[in-house]
Amino acid sequence: MIKEKKSLKVNKSPSRRKFFKAAAATGVAAVAASSLAAPAVAAERIEASMVATWGRDFPGLGTGAQRFAQRITDMSDGRIQVTYYAANERVKAFDSFDEVASGNSQMYHAADYYWVKKNPAWGYFTAVPFGFTYTEMNAWIRFAGGQELWDELADGFGLKNFMCGDTGVQMGGWFNKKIRSPNDFKGLKMRMPGLGGQVIGKLGGSPVSLPGGQIYENLVSGAIDATEWVGPWNDEAMKFQEAAKYYYYPGMHEPGSMLACGTNKSWFTSLSKADQLLIEAAAAMENDVMMSEYNAKNGAALDRLINDHGVKLERFSDKVYDGFGRAAEEVFEETRASSPLAERIHSSFLKARKEIGAWTNLSDSPYIQQRNRVLGM
Repeated sequence: MIKEKKSLKVNKSPSRRKFFKAAAATGVAAVAASSLAAPAVAAERIEASMVATWGRDFPGLGTGAQRFAQRITDMSDGRIQVTYYAANERVKAFDSFDEVASGNSQMYHAADYYWVKKNPAWGYFTAVPFGFTYTEMNAWIRFAGGQELWDELADGFGLKNFMCGDTGVQMGGWFNKKIRSPNDFKGLKMRMPGLGGQVIGKLGGSPVSLPGGQIYENLVSGAIDATEWVGPWNDEAMKFQEAAKYYYYPGMHEPGSMLACGTNKSWFTSLSKADQLLIEAAAAMENDVMMSEYNAKNGAALDRLINDHGVKLERFSDKVYDGFGRAAEEVFEETRASSPLAERIHSSFLKARKEIGAWTNLSDSPYIQQRNRVLGM
């Protein structure tokens, strides 16, 4: 006789129920913890060095570069730590390019026309004679092919660059004699970098490229006869009014001097897309903020130079400007012949200057003339 098997009863004791509940809770907690921890692992700390061609705390140029470096750190909530080195703190001012191209540092802040000896086309990405104003430069870089050409030029040196500041239309320079004709530049030793300096050379002068921190001592000692720098706010801070008598305007050489954040391309492209965009956005913000600061402070500084320091404000004559124009055309011909890329950059520049400049001539220029006429300014 086969006996019927009794079904086994599982004893669901309180302690056993607690065990399963605890195990389940632990599993959920572990999944949740792993999900929450993932972003923290991805958000690794990034260390970067930025070198600059400006002295520490120098108004506008130096403080703007420092502000940009700090903004990257702040925008990343401290995840991207940028250590800023002013000129001569890590490398000499004009060694900034090689420092970043080699990968020893990750970024520089400078005027890219300092590198024209490496390729004359670098001049177009700060300012060139009879070139763009601030708003025209922004239009070319962002919407008329300028950034793409800049990328191509920079890529040949292992760099990726962005707009990161502007000083606007610059003054023509400081002189100890009146400039009545183009012939007055003959034999004149003048600090002027970029293609503008080459224009001075075509007029018979001797252009000299000096970092900002060395200009005053060279002007006072007579090592140079004249200099340009930026505009009233910066020039007053440099005390050029103590070393030269005549302050000329407008500067043909830098109508809208764009400054650059140059990055080591290998380093930059190793960053996440979000971090790349963060750096580009911080640079774009500084491009706007710096120009705003110069516009806000140049007028008051010019008033002090004239009324407090007795500086004599002089305007270049049409005769002098015509001489600048003829010399600039010679410089452009030599520049565009230096390489196929330089030719393409110059052609793009000419097209944009014609098209964008036509609107400037119809909008900003006549409005400002009429506003000032009516207001007696």
